[in-house]
Amino acid sequence: QVRLVESGGGLVQAGGSLRLSCAASGRTYYTMGWFRQAPGKEREFVAVIWSTGNTAYTDSVKGRFTISRDNAKNTVYLQMNSLKPEDTAVYYCAANRLTMSTRYFQWDRYDYGGQGTQVTVSS
Repeated sequence: QVRLVESGGGLVQAGGSLRLSCAASGRTYYTMGWFRQAPGKEREFVAVIWSTGNTAYTDSVKGRFTISRDNAKNTVYLQMNSLKPEDTAVYYCAANRLTMSTRYFQWDRYDYGGQGTQVTVSS
């Protein structure tokens, strides 16, 4: 059974940093992404990384967040710096067995999703 387990969330002051981790069981996933959902809002794309190491980000986190992966550990990370109160959300990990060249920004296009980890940024 495939499992994606996120960790690393918490409470941090504005300007601070957090590092999220997502450990995936099973096989190698060619596309792994991070999404987030703030209260009262729809789930939104944050970042994606492919098995090649190529990455993409939503504009609001460019220059502040970095996605990376350790293929040996089947784990993807999201380093979040210069956090803002508007980054407060539940962060979800997603994985796809194939390389997603399009629609990687759509949550429902992924094969698997995690349960989420809460990130709260205080002002």
